Amino acid sequence: MFKTITLLARRPDLTREEFIRRYETGHSKLGERLLRGAATRYVRRYIDPMPGSPPGDHDVVMEIWYPDRATWEATMARLAMPDVQAEIVADEETLFDRAMNRFFLVEEHESDLG
Repeated sequence: MFKTITLLARRPDLTREEFIRRYETGHSKLGERLLRGAATRYVRRYIDPMPGSPPGDHDVVMEIWYPDRATWEATMARLAMPDVQAEIVADEETLFDRAMNRFFLVEEHESDLG
C-alpha cells in the first residue's frame, strides 16, 4: 500500500462550516471522479483544535491510499495534464489557501495494541 497525506488550509474568508460543506459537496466529488480506479481510499479528516490548544495552520488532513507507487505515479501524471490541472486549480482556488497546503508521501508502521 502507498499513501499520501496532504494538509490543506481553507481560504480565510470561509468559515469552518462553509469550508466543510463546500469540500464535501464539491471538491471531494471532483477528487472521487479523478481518483476512481486508481486510489483505494480517499479520506478527509477535519481538524478541530482541542480546548486550550492554539489553532493550527491547516483545516483538514487529506489521506489517499494507492495499491502501489507505480499507480500513484501514473495518477500524478494524469492529474498533471494541462486540462485536468486547470480544472483542479480552478476548483481549489474557490476553497483553499493554496500557498499553505503541504503534501507528503508516507510510510506507515502500525503498532498492534490488541
